[in-house]
Amino acid sequence: MNAEKLYISTIAADAPELARRHGLGLEIAEYCTACNMDEGFAENDAAVREKLAGVARRTLHAPFSELFPCAVDPRARELARERYAQAMALAVGYGARKLIIHGGFNPYLYFPEWYTAQSAPFWREFMGDVPQGLEICLENVTEPAPELLCEIIAAVDDPRLKMCLDVGHANAYSKIPPMKWLERCAPCIGHFHIHNNQGDWDTHAALDKGGIPMAELLAAAERLCPEATLALEVMEARSSVDWLESIGAI
Repeated sequence: MNAEKLYISTIAADAPELARRHGLGLEIAEYCTACNMDEGFAENDAAVREKLAGVARRTLHAPFSELFPCAVDPRARELARERYAQAMALAVGYGARKLIIHGGFNPYLYFPEWYTAQSAPFWREFMGDVPQGLEICLENVTEPAPELLCEIIAAVDDPRLKMCLDVGHANAYSKIPPMKWLERCAPCIGHFHIHNNQGDWDTHAALDKGGIPMAELLAAAERLCPEATLALEVMEARSSVDWLESIGAI
């Protein structure tokens, strides 16, 4: 793995230090909570810019709570569009190359067929406002099967819309193993979230602390998605960066 393709999410307090030390990028996570773009924004912005100092490569994670692009209520869809537009403006302002957005599937609210059919026009319209140079990556969370996001991306048919394969989410919320997700989704993938767990809960554990065969998966990702970037999304990053070095991945 080329170190220039690896980012560390700022959910890890040690992310900025490690990014500067190892020449890695940062994925800005402060705006996963939408109100951080409103209340106290000046303080949040100052904190983000301090973390980004000396780090050239950035991605940004958009807010996700209560945001459903396939919502039945058109006002709910409008809220999602408004929040994603705010996040997109921030991504541009911070010089981020990619904006990661949850697909918004909820198995207790939507049939898979509704999710794919209603999401495609939302993203087709949204992509009309995306500036050149910014890639939108739709992330799996509770999607039961790999094909759902790929169907949405294919229907939108915009080269700037890709998938973010979150291997930890696939392991915790799907009966299909993460390696199968990778194999089935490879042509759609532009970004990965990498973290581990035991398959029963989304713990965002270190890369070597869980049931995902991470070394094997990373090797397959390099082979099948050579242009994709990866973000280490763990609560404490040092041990995972050390592990990546120990296996010669970076």
